[in-house]
Amino acid sequence: MNTANDIKEKLHEIDWDFTSSSTTKGIHSVHPYPAKFIPEIPRTLLDTLPLPEGTAVLDPFCGSGTTLVEAQNKGYPTIGVDLNPIACLISTVKTNTVFSNFVDIAEECISNAKKNSYEINKEIPNVNHWFKEDIQHAISVLVSEIDKVENEITRNGLRLALSSIIVRVSNQESDTRYAAVEKNVTKENVFSYFLMACQKLSQYLGGNLFENKISAQIINKSILEVTPSDIKKPIGMVITSPPYPNVYEYWLYHKYRMWWLGYNPNEVKNSEIGARAHYFKKNHQTIDDFILQMDSVMELLTKVVVSSGYICFVVGRSIIHGKHYDNSKIIEDLALKHNLSVVEIIDRNIANHRKSFNLSHAKIKKETLLILQKN
Repeated sequence: MNTANDIKEKLHEIDWDFTSSSTTKGIHSVHPYPAKFIPEIPRTLLDTLPLPEGTAVLDPFCGSGTTLVEAQNKGYPTIGVDLNPIACLISTVKTNTVFSNFVDIAEECISNAKKNSYEINKEIPNVNHWFKEDIQHAISVLVSEIDKVENEITRNGLRLALSSIIVRVSNQESDTRYAAVEKNVTKENVFSYFLMACQKLSQYLGGNLFENKISAQIINKSILEVTPSDIKKPIGMVITSPPYPNVYEYWLYHKYRMWWLGYNPNEVKNSEIGARAHYFKKNHQTIDDFILQMDSVMELLTKVVVSSGYICFVVGRSIIHGKHYDNSKIIEDLALKHNLSVVEIIDRNIANHRKSFNLSHAKIKKETLLILQKN
């Protein structure tokens, strides 16, 4: 049995910078996502901290589902919450198995799309600026054909594959550069890129290897609206990285993916914790708003986590109107307010490859891992 001192010793033996690790391969590479949570963090925490028997792993800001996949790979039930529907789509697909005929169905969708016509969605703002007309048509008919697929798991996989190529076939320079440029892409590229994305998904999520995969519960809702009754299993460990104030614009990163798949990005923008837009408007939010939001999250976590369970946060600093804020200290103070024990606080360096739309406000070189425990 591991004592508290044993656990602390193990935690300090780990290279939390993971300087020799590669973090973008395999299932975690199937869809772009900003400031992606590296899999080594949840994987190492799950290997080091004892999970109380009969409990699940929760990520209240699940993003692209990294924590969920890593916990699932170790045989633990998982629950993920995210406001962003693209995040929930990614997490849902990554924690499921695609069927052996997945690529065949994708090819059938492409074949039908090439034969059929479908009204282009002109309700998408500035669609002609960001997408050539033949690209618009190809995406529109693919969306239409995908929506006809009856099996929900297969349909979600196809929607994810299409979502993953949206920026690539648009006039947007890149996932992290919101500028229109001329690209040499055609209608045929939409179909070929979509098929390649489906083949990649099938490679990582298909086959007998995943037949006994433990299913995950994905909740598409703001964590501020989640109640304990929404969490269907007792929680033994929380592993998460909450959005920091004025750092990343998750809704903007997925804006046109949401439009094409029938979601409204403005609804996500309005409710997204930490979104830069909230801090640069009349009657703008302040760090006190973030503290209240995290206080609400902490209150929920202390209700759903079992005794002796762990709550692990990874947070960086924020700059709001030129002033620096230590978000790890905010989380630590809230933990003490909610009678949680601080097991360990560890600083780690961040690799330089992380990018976002607002780079001048998101140049975070270090982040802090806070390991808390419910008494």
